[in-house]
This record gives sequence, structure tokens and C-alpha cells, in this order.
Amino acid sequence: MLGNQLEQKAKINHAGLTNRRKFVQYLSMLGAYASVGGYALFRSGDLRAAIAEAKETVGEAPAWPGMTYRTLGRTNFNASRLIFGCGATLSRRPADRLLETAFEAGVNVFDVGTSRYYNKAERNLAPFVKKHRDDIFLISKAMVYLDVEPEEEITVAQAKTGAASWLELMDESLRELDVDHVDAYYLMGSNNPYIVGSEEFYNAFQKAKQAGKVSHWGVSTHQNAQRVLETAVDRGWYDLAMLAITPAGWYDWKDKNILAGTPNLKALQPLLARARESGMGLIGMKAGRMLAGRMFAGRGDSTAFNAHYDERFLKSQLSDFQRSYAYVLENGMDVVNADMQNFLHLKENFIAAATSQQYFA
Repeated sequence: MLGNQLEQKAKINHAGLTNRRKFVQYLSMLGAYASVGGYALFRSGDLRAAIAEAKETVGEAPAWPGMTYRTLGRTNFNASRLIFGCGATLSRRPADRLLETAFEAGVNVFDVGTSRYYNKAERNLAPFVKKHRDDIFLISKAMVYLDVEPEEEITVAQAKTGAASWLELMDESLRELDVDHVDAYYLMGSNNPYIVGSEEFYNAFQKAKQAGKVSHWGVSTHQNAQRVLETAVDRGWYDLAMLAITPAGWYDWKDKNILAGTPNLKALQPLLARARESGMGLIGMKAGRMLAGRMFAGRGDSTAFNAHYDERFLKSQLSDFQRSYAYVLENGMDVVNADMQNFLHLKENFIAAATSQQYFA
């Protein structure tokens, strides 16, 4: 009788101890959830992003898929299909936690740009670069400060002045990043094919390469992209081209919309194939930018690209933004560059890049 009572009491005590442990664990989880979520909310001002980051931290979120990779043209670098665009994200403050999350998940290309445009971004990226320099492909870029229209021819004197200024900005980038060498440096936002095809600029790049400052030359453009890309292909100098492109065709940064009269992405396949055959790695950007709409002018059109998708793709579990990235990845782009200012953006874009192939098998 006494033995049974003692056994029952032991069971009650054990159950109470187990429940107390669970309760302590629950409180600990809530504390972590509140701490991480509160910090993320303070940093980003985005409640959805804060909740997503907190869930990830306490192990409540689904697992990340494995990243997929693609060789970036003649650079021969096996690049993650998602590039972390650091310019806007790091322009005002560091984001080491976000960068480390991306790196640990498999992102190995990080793109930034001159402080003349992105404020402190290069400086804020420098500690992360120092820690992981041997394991990442580092890109930076600078604009050519010549006051010319997209189809205006330039003089030799203008080209020499612009090229010298571009080299100075490259040196400034190296100082801001606290490195002696970047893997690639771009002519940033170049909409003028005469600049892109200028021997003075090519000679400037070669000078920097011979000095050990850079390995590969690239061009990025938000406007007049077709002419710019055609010129880059014809010249044969460029290793990388970063293009503002959507499922509907070229994106126009000036109008923040699809370029009027653009061929859609399917129709651009021959040009993109020529670029890849020339040895260039192709990087898409702004693939979903217009879905968000203009700042302070309301939401964008989430259905803007639906006419370009088949029924199976439309029924996928991807968001509108994820569809735009996955589509350009499977229709001409080797990788996509995305500006990711919080954890939610990072994971959303990561999933699109990592799983895009399964929707176009």
C-alpha cells in the first residue's frame, strides 16, 4: 500500500518536473522569439520580416532548400544562382547577420557599388569580406560621369576623362572595401553603347587588371539594354553583363516600368544565347521591381507578368516576386541579383533561385 502511494507520488513529481522543464523551455523560446523578432522589427520596420526571422531562430520555420549553382561565363566561377545585392541594404548601416545567413545557406556572390552612389555600403561590407574573402566572388562598380544621352557619340577626349575618373573610383572602392583586389568591377548603369564600346575604357580596365586590382570586367544597365548588350557582345571584352530584365522583356529604370515596345523574354533568347556563347555570364536584375510599384505611389501590379506564364507555373506555390525571378533564371539568365534588406526578402528570393529548375523541367 505504502509502496503504491510512493510510486504514484513519484510519478506526479516526475510529471510536474517534466512540465516545469517544458514550461521553462517554452519561456526560453518565447524570450528568444521576442528578442530576435524585436531586434529585427527595430532594424527593418517590417513586422512580417521580424516574425519570419524569429521563427527561423527558434526552429519553427521550414528548412531552406539547397542552393543551385551556375558557372558565370568565362570567369569559371561556380556562382550561386542568387547574388546578394548589397548596395541599398548596406548603404546606411551594417547587416552582418543577414550576410552571414545568406553565406551559410550557400550564397557566394556579393555585389556592391561605389560610395558615390551607395553611401557607406562598401565600408559596411568590408568586415564580412575580410572574414570570407577566399570563399566569395566579390563585385563592385562605378558609374561613368559623362553628361551624354544614351545614343550620343562621345569624343576621344571625353572617353579618356571618363575612363580616368572610373579608375579613380575603382581605387576608392578598394579602399572602402579594405581589399587590394575585387573579382569583377563594372561600368555601372551604362546606357550608352559608345561608352561600352570605347577602347579608352577597355584600356583603363586592362591597366587595372595588370596592376592586380581586378580580374573581370562587367557592365550593368537599366536602360537601352539591348543596344548595350549587343555592343558588349560585338566587342568581346566583357566577362559579365547585369541587365534589368523581366519576364515581359527589358525593364526601363527611367519609367520604372517595362520598356515600351520591348520584345518579351522568350523573343530575346537569340541575343541572350549570343551573349553566353561569347563567354559572358548573364545576371538579371529588377526582375520583379515593377511588381512593388513606385515608392509612395501605391502597390504595383502583381499580375503584370501572368500572361507570360503557363498554367502549371501560375499554380505553383511561389509568390509573384518568386515567379519573376524563377522565370528569368530559366529563360536566359545565369543568376539573379536581388536587393534583400531583411530576412524575409532573403529567404523568399533564395527559395526562388534554388528551386527555379523544378518548374521548367
